[in-house]
Amino acid sequence: MPNDRLREAILRKGLTSVMVAEKIGVDPKTVERWITQDRTPYPRHRQAIAAMVREDVPYLWPNAVTPEKASRIGQSEMVKLYSRRSSVSYDVWRRLIERAEERIDVLAYAGLFLVEQDPRLIDILRQKGVDGVAVTILLGDPTSAAIERRSIEEGAPGVMAAKIRQVQQYYKRLDGAPGVKVLYHDTTLYNSIYRFDDEMLVNMHVLGFPAPHAPVMHLRRINGGDLFSTYADSFDRVLSASKGQPGDEVAA
Repeated sequence: MPNDRLREAILRKGLTSVMVAEKIGVDPKTVERWITQDRTPYPRHRQAIAAMVREDVPYLWPNAVTPEKASRIGQSEMVKLYSRRSSVSYDVWRRLIERAEERIDVLAYAGLFLVEQDPRLIDILRQKGVDGVAVTILLGDPTSAAIERRSIEEGAPGVMAAKIRQVQQYYKRLDGAPGVKVLYHDTTLYNSIYRFDDEMLVNMHVLGFPAPHAPVMHLRRINGGDLFSTYADSFDRVLSASKGQPGDEVAA
């Protein structure tokens, strides 16, 4: 059977079998066999092609990486573990935002600290959208039960909804901005996720602790690993059930 995922990924990047072969130093007929006969390349070639087309090795060759190996690779995706979000310097956030060239994803209830620590953030995100970066902001629906439950668990009823309404005033300035979406969810979050291309900050949620006092993982995607992709998939699941405005029907 042909490897349709590999074929589609190569075509999507505007490449040909000959171009791929030249880049990784193999015969074009070898690349054709990888595509048409679903032959599995050597690991070094799998990594090179996956990086070239910006896809995960397990996606292109599902049977090539065992779960055990994916788990071992995933451990290397951890750049740093912070004991609390407040320990992540603004320089880290600024570097990740400014370097993003393809996507910026934010999944939180409010994430008010982002706009508070840099008043220029909204203008930066608008410009990123203009430059072709896909910016997706997923905020909690302030009318949902999940939001009030979170506030009660933190010992401050009503506060989370108030934070969301406060941050809405900032993000309203992005209305109509190209490449920028601000949506709302009613998910019970176990983590807040901030993705910048192939790097990610995951702010864990701990019962009874406000997010600034909970740990943060800094992850960097490595082909074949499963840690980064776990949280990327989580973001996508929430995105699929998010709405344009609080109270709207789920977006198609």
